[in-house]
Parts: sequence; structure tokens; C-alpha cells
Amino acid sequence: MKAKRYEELVAQVRALIEGEDDAVSVMANVSSLVHETMGFWWTGFYVVKGDALQLGPFQGPVACYRIPRGKGVCGTALERGETIIVPDVEAFPGHIACSSMSRSEIVVPLLSHDGKVLAVLDIDSKELATFDTIDQQYLETIAAAVAPIIEHSK
Repeated sequence: MKAKRYEELVAQVRALIEGEDDAVSVMANVSSLVHETMGFWWTGFYVVKGDALQLGPFQGPVACYRIPRGKGVCGTALERGETIIVPDVEAFPGHIACSSMSRSEIVVPLLSHDGKVLAVLDIDSKELATFDTIDQQYLETIAAAVAPIIEHSK
């Protein structure tokens, strides 16, 4: 059931971003579409600026403005260049609590053609253990579709 919803979501994302070249607009609409379709609590992008992540377009309550490389789940995903799934954010060493309502999280890096992290897609849930490899698979597909737009807009 979840995989089927994601398959439809990926198709919608591809159609939504086809022919678009403005990174901010694309991230805004993709975060909205993912958020509304999947019912997540917080869905958004952080964009690499220097050696940190800067808040980008998102859906949900207010968020942290900047996250240093290697700090929290997002900063760790930036440093490692790989998706991180956290079933319980309170058990993640150095978790940055932008909101005490967040209980579980997935962070997916958006990579350039040469493997550099351009941004991360950060999704939070108010429930424990929300995210699994199905989420990872499809969110990585969405990230790979959005990444070239961000790369070419820099």
C-alpha cells in the first residue's frame, strides 16, 4: 500500500517538475506535494551553504535556520552523503530539536552529478519508527529527480 502511494507520488513529482528550472519553486512544490500526499508532520529542504545547511522551502511548523555539518541528523547526512533513518530522534546522538514534537526522521541527500551534497530532504514524523527502506527507496528517487534542478540553478 505505501509503495503504491509512493509510485504514484514519484510520477506526480516528475510531472510537476518537468521543464522547470527554478530550484526554490521546485523545492517548494515538491515539499508540498510530498507533505500532503504522505501526511508527514514536517517536510522540507535544507540547502548547502558553505559548510552548513540553510533552511529552504518546507511544509510544517517553524524550523531551524541553519544546521552545521556533522550536527544532528541533517548535518550528519550532509557529512556522510547518505540517507539516514532515525526511528527515535531522542536516541540519536547530537539530535537538534527544532521541535519537541518530532519523534522520528528521515534525511535524504540530494547529490550533484559528481556526488557532492547540494541539499537534503528532511522529513519528520510525530510518531516513532515511521520511516523504513520503502520510504528511503522512493524518497531517494524523488531526491535524484530534484537534484539536477538545484545543481543547474547554482
